[in-house]
Amino acid sequence: MSNWPSPDRFDPQPTLRGELVHLRPLREGDYDALHAVGSDPLIWEQHPDRNRHEPEVFRAFFREAIERGGALAVLDAASGEMIGSSRYHDYDGARSAVEIGWTFLARRYWGGRYNGEMKQLMMVHAFRYVDHVLFVIGPENRRSRRAVEKIGGTFVEMRSTEGGERCVYRISAASGPPLARSSP
Repeated sequence: MSNWPSPDRFDPQPTLRGELVHLRPLREGDYDALHAVGSDPLIWEQHPDRNRHEPEVFRAFFREAIERGGALAVLDAASGEMIGSSRYHDYDGARSAVEIGWTFLARRYWGGRYNGEMKQLMMVHAFRYVDHVLFVIGPENRRSRRAVEKIGGTFVEMRSTEGGERCVYRISAASGPPLARSSP
């Protein structure tokens, strides 16, 4: 179950609106639309969980997202269509940090603009509460690592997790991209 702080300290499921994407709390009823996006095996080819496109594996991924909280549905702002999801995770008030991860988008939205705006919106929100945003990525996931570097992420360390070694990137409010430093 979720162990998030009270919303006055950090809201893990905000509604965020940009020009390209809208983010809102992920709901139980989103499963079919999100699975339709996540059933593409090419989305997961560099991911540590390469079989996440399989129905039973995706169902466990979705269930965990709902139960832990912090999960956001990503919608195309123009059409309202489900195009992916992302998540806030592991809020740490003492270290003034939160992780952004479990992000995926339909392939036709790859290339930076949509992912960049989504991450910017999430960072602007997070930086209202914390000083650092972390991204924890599988070492072989070159696509995600490049995307995080493109938005200003700096490699910090390798971390051992339940799922194996992960690369940790950080963006700090003081040195993050200009949009992330602005107020929401």
